[in-house]
Amino acid sequence: MYWDRSDLELYERWLTTPRGAYAFAQECRLIEKLTACWPRRGRTLLEIGCGPGMFLEFFHRAGFDVTGCDASPVMVAASRHRLGDRVECSVANALHLPYDPDSFDYVALLTVLEYIEDPELALREAARVARRGVIVGYVNAFSLYRLSARRHRLLAKARWFTPWAMHRMLREALGLAPVREASVLPFPECTWRDGPPLWGLGKMVLHLPVGAYCVCAADLTAEPPLTPLLSFAGAQPTKSF
Repeated sequence: MYWDRSDLELYERWLTTPRGAYAFAQECRLIEKLTACWPRRGRTLLEIGCGPGMFLEFFHRAGFDVTGCDASPVMVAASRHRLGDRVECSVANALHLPYDPDSFDYVALLTVLEYIEDPELALREAARVARRGVIVGYVNAFSLYRLSARRHRLLAKARWFTPWAMHRMLREALGLAPVREASVLPFPECTWRDGPPLWGLGKMVLHLPVGAYCVCAADLTAEPPLTPLLSFAGAQPTKSF
C-alpha cells in the first residue's frame, strides 16, 4: 500500500491524541522489554517501513545505529526531517531490499506487515539482511481492540493478523529461531489512559498474545544474548493505532 501525505497527517495527528500517545508509549515499553538482552553499542538496526520515524527515534535513543527504509517517499522525507543526520533513510521496497545479506545486526518490522502485499516474503527479506535478530510488531486480530478499530481509517486498510498466523509466518521465514513474545493494551481503548479508576490496565505486559499490540523478537544466532547494565538498573525507554 502506498502512503501519501494525507495518510502521514492522519497518522501523526493520531499520535498527538491522548490515546495515541499512550498506546505508542506502551508499545515502546514492550519493545524495550523484549530487546533488553540485545547489545546496543556499535550495533546496527534497520527498520523496514519506518514511516515518519517515530520508532527509528526510539531505537536511536536506545543506543542502536539506525537505518530506515520505506516504500513511500513522503514517509522517508518525514523520517529525515525528524531525525536529521542521526539516521540514514531511503526509499525501498520491503519485498526487494537493496541490501546485501547480513547487512545489519537487527531488523525491525513494526506495524508494517499489515500493509505489505506479501508479508511472508517481507519476513524472508528481513531474515536475509539480519545477522543477529528480527523484531516484529503487529496489531492483533485476536484482541478486544479489533472491535473498536474500524473507525480508524488507516487500520481499515490493514491486514490484521492472528497470533497463530504470525507464528506460522515467523517459523517459515526464520526457521527454528527462538522467539520471545508479549503483548500490551489488552483491554478496550477506553482503558488507554493514565489516572483512576483505570490506571495501570493499559500498561500491563502479558506473555500471551491477547493485547491489541503484539511483539515477537527472534534471535538468529546461537550466541547467548547479553543484558545491558541499563536493564539491570531498571532504565525506562526514553507510535500506533
